Amino acid sequence: MASLSEREVLEALRSVRDPDLGRDIVSLGFVKNVQVAGDKVGFTIELTTPACPVRELMQQQARQAVAALPGVGTVEVAMTSRVRATGGAAKEALTPTIKNIVPVASGKGGVGKSTVAANLALALAGTGARVGIMDADVYGPTIPTLLGLRTLPKPTAQKTLPAERYGVKVISMGFFIREEDAIIWRGPMLHKTVQHFLGNVDWGELDYLIVDLPPGTGDVQLTLCQSIPLTGAVVVSTPQDVALKVAQKAISMFGQLNTAVLGIIENMAYYACPCCGTRDEIFGSGGARQAAERLGLPFLGEIPLATAIRTSSDAGRPIVLDQASPFAPAYLAVAEQLAAQVSIRTMQRELTPLVQISF
Repeated sequence: MASLSEREVLEALRSVRDPDLGRDIVSLGFVKNVQVAGDKVGFTIELTTPACPVRELMQQQARQAVAALPGVGTVEVAMTSRVRATGGAAKEALTPTIKNIVPVASGKGGVGKSTVAANLALALAGTGARVGIMDADVYGPTIPTLLGLRTLPKPTAQKTLPAERYGVKVISMGFFIREEDAIIWRGPMLHKTVQHFLGNVDWGELDYLIVDLPPGTGDVQLTLCQSIPLTGAVVVSTPQDVALKVAQKAISMFGQLNTAVLGIIENMAYYACPCCGTRDEIFGSGGARQAAERLGLPFLGEIPLATAIRTSSDAGRPIVLDQASPFAPAYLAVAEQLAAQVSIRTMQRELTPLVQISF
């Protein structure tokens, strides 16, 4: 019997498709280092994010596809990842070392946006991605408290070194003021602060920079969207009608600023009683999911309202770090869906050929 060829292995792997991109893993360039030695076959699948929600499924399908070939005895599949950059030249080359910048927004305050942003950043970092979080909520910076940060950023001759906590790099206005002080600034000062956080902080190489925006549709949002190419925004809302109506204003704002919306997250989706486990839908149910469907946007998932989430946040150790918590998986699932949407957007840009017009 003739020995198996690399071409035959690749042809078999064309049956494995990325469910989000709708193409096979060979044409997407995911398959690397195919090796055939007798009846042993080995290869690597390089995903676009370490937080891929179908990682195990894709590995299993690839192994089965190759194992079905005549003469194959064992199949070794290595899974790796390389986060792609969104692309697009920054107008002032502010963030050349950051692959994807994802602002987390809300139409109104009090929907848990900052808690969601902090947990998403830590969830992505937990998968092995290089992550930073920029607290752009200048009037109410809470990220240092949520992360229990005591170590301040370090100024250098060139740039400011961000603080670091739980493997995530962090910058926040909260580092530079006392907790009881109020920031009373007009637009130009807000603009300068956002520009400084982007261009004068030594972020290093990052796969994802999560930006915690202030609520509403003001100067910070405008500066961010006009300063750098964003991968896309995430909008956080509770299920209730009032919050959803205001959230739609944030979605409309991003549309006017030519910034894609990667999806909607429903926070405080229900209250989980710690004593009896009863689910109480305090703010209604499914409103954000329905809004996403109506607007043609991805629904990234729902997160419950729970005392444990609040106490862990107050203690400076977000709930996603507690592997034994029944609420951590909700944030992990949302982070996986977010990473998938980032990958879809970046890969679509790579796969879309540039149109050249000549006369």
